[in-house]
Amino acid sequence: MAVATAALHCCTLALSEPRARACHFTNLAFRSKLFANTPLRFLKSFDSGSSRSLILFSVLDEEQEQEEEFSFTEPESRLIEALIGIQGRGRSASPKQIEDVERAVGALEKLEGVADPTSSSLIEGSWQLMFTTRPGTASPIQRTFVGVDFFSVFQEIYLRTDDPRVSNIVKFSDAIGLLKVEAAASIKDGKRILFKFDKAAFSFRFLPFKVPYPVPFRLLGDEAKGWLDTTYLSHSGNLRISRGNKGTTFVLQKETEPRQRLLSAISKDKGVREAIDEFISSSEFMGKGEPELQEGEWKMIWSSQVETDSWLENAANGLMGSQIVKKNGQFKFLVDIFLGFRFSMDGSFVKSGTNTYDVTMDDAAILIGGFGLPMEMKSKFVLELLYADEKIRITRGYNKIMFVHLRVDQVKK
Repeated sequence: MAVATAALHCCTLALSEPRARACHFTNLAFRSKLFANTPLRFLKSFDSGSSRSLILFSVLDEEQEQEEEFSFTEPESRLIEALIGIQGRGRSASPKQIEDVERAVGALEKLEGVADPTSSSLIEGSWQLMFTTRPGTASPIQRTFVGVDFFSVFQEIYLRTDDPRVSNIVKFSDAIGLLKVEAAASIKDGKRILFKFDKAAFSFRFLPFKVPYPVPFRLLGDEAKGWLDTTYLSHSGNLRISRGNKGTTFVLQKETEPRQRLLSAISKDKGVREAIDEFISSSEFMGKGEPELQEGEWKMIWSSQVETDSWLENAANGLMGSQIVKKNGQFKFLVDIFLGFRFSMDGSFVKSGTNTYDVTMDDAAILIGGFGLPMEMKSKFVLELLYADEKIRITRGYNKIMFVHLRVDQVKK
């Protein structure tokens, strides 16, 4: 029975078939409204040959005309902001992060989203799972698959067909394939979808046939049944909050914005440079303006470094650990070593160009508790700030190595 229950709640949620892709949007991040959505058909035209410039203008005109329709509202943006930096779709979230998400979810549920979402065409299509809570009733498969960032997790909803269905999908990778668990669905009321799981299979790229998932749904009776309430559906059709019969809360999006795709690429260690290029380009495209080096503690989550020096040299050049930006141009590198030992190096930075800083680090020590062992070390380099906001920072520093840092001091407050 435990295995059966696992299958029922495993996935939560995959890139759609062609029929759903038409209703997806590609998001361009910008600061005040976080991001606006451009219809996919315009982006395809934008990429085509000689008419590139003319079509770019048509995209901009359409974006201006429909900005209100396709942009996130301020309360929706607060939820998206709260999700940034959470790993494992909530599995590794701190109590403060969970509190921020739950507050943002609660605020949206009190607002007026799409009335009777199950009757709206906006609920149709493929939804990517961004965050979920895990009550004690969550299945082992749900806890395992959903909490792994390397896997993509989706939910497909198609209610306006001869065979209404809800499908939960775990996409392992493009090279491996996916697991799809399907359920026959029906609408109970304006918010609730009833479903009964009836089939599941693995689709592996290296096999010409599907591998059935070994769960006897027909023998499970009520254990194969459930319901899903949509408590908020955005008017843009790009954000959904749902609650399941097991007490689980889900936050899903039709299409993620560039910043979310960047963090996903980093967690999978695949396509990071391309994701960085997309993110920076979209930010500049929306006119973010000149970036500034912001105060706070910034943890390195990715670097383009290939050749590895000794850990001490890496630490001294800011290639690992955290960077703390203080007032009056003060800079600190901090690296946890082991058993309470930490490497610390203090220095300063001076702005030398539109988005460049001269960094000098010259006060190093090995720390243990309240004691420190001074070290004779010095490092100088130019720090080029490629992008920065309150949560994420992209730079090019020592030896032209590119870095992505995530702000962590806000989470700790």
